Parts: sequence; C-alpha cells; structure tokens
Amino acid sequence: MFKSLQIAGVVAVASLALAGCAANEGTPASDLTGTLNGAGASSAGSAQEAWIAAFQKANEGVTVNYDPSGSGAGRESFLSGAVAFAGTDSYLKDDELTTESPLCVPGTGFFEVPVYVSPIAVVVNVDGVDSINLAPATIASIFKGDITNWNDAAIAADNPTAMLPDLTITAVHRSDDSGTTKNFSNYLSKTAGDIWDGEVSDTFPYTTGEGASGTSGVIDAVTNGTGTIGYADASKAGDLVAAAIKVGEFWQGPESDAAAAVIPDSTPVADRSETDMAIDLKRDSTSAGVYPLVLVSFLVGCNDYDDDAIGVLVNAYASYLTSEAGQADAASAAGSAPISGATRERAATITAAIK
Repeated sequence: MFKSLQIAGVVAVASLALAGCAANEGTPASDLTGTLNGAGASSAGSAQEAWIAAFQKANEGVTVNYDPSGSGAGRESFLSGAVAFAGTDSYLKDDELTTESPLCVPGTGFFEVPVYVSPIAVVVNVDGVDSINLAPATIASIFKGDITNWNDAAIAADNPTAMLPDLTITAVHRSDDSGTTKNFSNYLSKTAGDIWDGEVSDTFPYTTGEGASGTSGVIDAVTNGTGTIGYADASKAGDLVAAAIKVGEFWQGPESDAAAAVIPDSTPVADRSETDMAIDLKRDSTSAGVYPLVLVSFLVGCNDYDDDAIGVLVNAYASYLTSEAGQADAASAAGSAPISGATRERAATITAAIK
C-alpha cells in the first residue's frame, strides 16, 4: 500500500507543478479523478471558490465540493465522516483531537494547517457616516447591548469630528456556531477590559442584538437594515463602511497587510502534534500597522485516510492550498493575507505527507 501511495503522491505533485501551465493552456495537468467533499468556514468562501476553480481547471477529472456551513458544522461533518476535510476559523478543541474519525486510519491523527488569514471587519450601515473609529471597549459595549444609540458619548469620543445621528443601533451577530464569532469574542476578551465577560466560544455569548446565519447572513442583515453593525470576514464587506479599530495609540483599518503582521508575534498552541499548527493570536498588540482582529482559517483532515483514493485527492488539494500559487490565488480573489515564509513551508511539508 505504501508504494502505491508514493506513486499517487508523485502524480499529485506533478499535477500541482503543471497547474499554472494548464490553467493558461486549457489542458488537463494530471490523471487525478474523483470527487472530494469538504465543509466549514463561510468566511473563506471566496477563497474556496477560487481554489476550487483553479484546482479543477488543472485537474479536469476531479470535482471538489465545499459547503460553507460554518466552522462548527464543518468540524462536526469531518469528524463524523460526512466530508473528507473541514475548514475552520477556530482550531480543533482538545476533545475533538481525541475523536477517531471513521475516515482516518486509527491512531494516525489529524493535520491542521493555516491556509487563510484575513481581517474581521466591523461593518456599519448608518446614513451619513462614511468612516468611523471604534475602540475595543466601544465595540464590546455595542454588541453586549450596553450602548444602544449611535450618538452615544463613547462613540462620539472615538469620532470627535463626526456627525453621529440620534439613531438606534441594531447589532448583528452570528446565530450559528462560528469560528468568526470565536475570534471576534477572543479579541474583545483580550482588549476590552472587563466589559466582554462572556464565554469565548463559537457561540455568541449574549442574548442581545439580532442573529444571522453565516457570513452572508450577517452582511445581508447589515446591508438591508438601518443603523446596523456587524462583524464578518473583510473580503465580504462590499460597500459597507468598515471601522478602524484602536490599536495602542493608533487607528487601524482592516487591511490584509496589517492582518498578516500579527502572525509573527503569535504563539503555537502547546502540546499539539507535529502535524497540528494551531496558533494563539496576539490580540492585544499595540504596534502601529497591526490589525489584531483577524481570523486564521485552518484546513483539517486525516494524516492517513482509510480510503487511499481520498488520501491522494486530499494530498493534492491541500498541497495546492499551501503552495505559493494557492496563497496568491486566495489573496487575489478574497483579499486575504498570504501565508509565507517558514509558516507556509511547514504547512506545505505537512500536506505533502498526507496519504
């Protein structure tokens, strides 16, 4: 079996090496065939669409499906064996790490590699307001329900020259289990003092505001509402106003370069395997040019698939996502911050070993 997987891996690597050429010439770059199903984070939906299009163009015998059902649903689907891989904006929990997926050879564990880094934008829709600054304590108070009007003194203090209307705030949060919510909540728990006292998890911790399902649901609710505010992956913000948040003494907008700047300061999660690249982000950075309200979306799957054919497909797809070309494609399509340097090289080494 090992020899056959080695041969399959060579085919997969060859397909990736030829991917750019195939995309331009319109010819198949490999003999790979089959269907690969994944599910998870909706935040990386634009990136997944771009990845799938490029991968299928280079590997015309392969169909890749991705259901943007949310991070929690994606992890659950993978761990139950319903899909071959998951995308998640919050890394695997300790109890999930001990789960034996029916897809994996028993005892071989999971891989977890970062494939997508993007700022989470705090988006607003208020007539007459085309830019806005919001400090962490102000954001926390709005989403907790303590600040309920746009002309509140705390918002005015963040925006001393703005004309803020006497208008009720409708704060929109994710109603589904979401890694975006966990990242948003984690950021506020580290930067807003004692204000954000709810549990940091995939579930929004308060009963205030209005819930919406998925990234698209939040964006739709903010866009179609009046006096609305929400949080979502910056690539989906569209024409909505994205707030600049206070970082130390600076106001920083959700630019991809500023989001990427937080990664080098972050630390690996302790006691993880060699194929698990879970990281704890430095949310309380005070450095200029850093936007610490970010999400890192991880690709999760088996190190060794019970079905060799699925292993070959996951190897090829995951290797493309962690390649320079894959990261460039995501940056172009979704405005994400490419994973680079030693981080990308380690991720590529892990995905190349999938079998």
